[in-house]
Amino acid sequence: MVEIFKAYPDNVIKSTVGNGFSTYAYALEKIYPLVNRFTAQRKLLDTKFYSRLERDLISGCVMPHITLAFVKKDISELEYKSDVIADFVNKNIDSGYILDGIQRLNTLKRASGNPKLNYNSPLLLNIIISPNKDMLLYRMITLNNGQKPMTARHQIEILTQELFNFEDYSMDVQTEKERSEKIKRGAFNLGDISKGYLAFLTGNVHNENNKIIDEKMDQILVGRILDSNLEDVNVEFTEVLDLIDRLSKDESIKQWLMVNNNLIGFCVGVKSYYQQLKNVELNVFKQQIEKFESAFKGVNPSKVNLGKIRRDLSFYFITHFNDIIEENVDGLIERFAEVTL
Repeated sequence: MVEIFKAYPDNVIKSTVGNGFSTYAYALEKIYPLVNRFTAQRKLLDTKFYSRLERDLISGCVMPHITLAFVKKDISELEYKSDVIADFVNKNIDSGYILDGIQRLNTLKRASGNPKLNYNSPLLLNIIISPNKDMLLYRMITLNNGQKPMTARHQIEILTQELFNFEDYSMDVQTEKERSEKIKRGAFNLGDISKGYLAFLTGNVHNENNKIIDEKMDQILVGRILDSNLEDVNVEFTEVLDLIDRLSKDESIKQWLMVNNNLIGFCVGVKSYYQQLKNVELNVFKQQIEKFESAFKGVNPSKVNLGKIRRDLSFYFITHFNDIIEENVDGLIERFAEVTL
């Protein structure tokens, strides 16, 4: 069982954070299996880095905190009451995520092979219960920043697949592996949605630059995420996916969104414009993207990086949607000319 000492509000990620404990026996039975929830988390560091801790555990040391996280839409029901939070955690332990402590839990697992390990030793826990998956990811990146092998980009790619249940949507989404076996016509590429999520989190349409080495680019991305003030954003990426799913019921809109650069611009633009777009009628949005494409033909392809410009202009298009409705194609070209100066 997990017991909670005390709980507090986390005003940055708008979550409930509690301190508690359990035992090594409970950890091995209920928490250690969560290590395998994410494919990427199965990659373990060389055991030599944790051999000292393994010996100390057998000798009776108290292992540093493990951080567990849960998603619960309405955390107000928990009321920061220790017993209520403990009850929630124990009932939903199988749905938990290990945000910090994967290597320590694996070390505990190895130590469990030694009969001298005291299974009743306390395992200290930090518990985060968040109403928002985006906030959970934000905290995960702040905890794992700089570690290998999970870079920020890698975490987002994995979590895009793990956190969002695409079976709930009418649109089809395929992984790269599935596409390599057989491409499903009309299916979104999961990798493109992951890039859209990264753009949403960073608030930036340009998160790829092959002129910068990957390690430095990952550092830049982490900085962008941590500086993006996600706590002030009033839309979750699940709502963005809901909107993409609804808009994709029109085939021409779907084809437009399946263009990676359009999708990235859309995901960043809708972050601050969701309320205006969430109820847009399909025929209205369709007319506007047709106007967008007509105006985009006014861009001289020999003078620009078309992919970069398309990201910039699709972002501009979404964030100025209400104004652009009143423009004709020539007026939109004039706007594009100013944006691309």
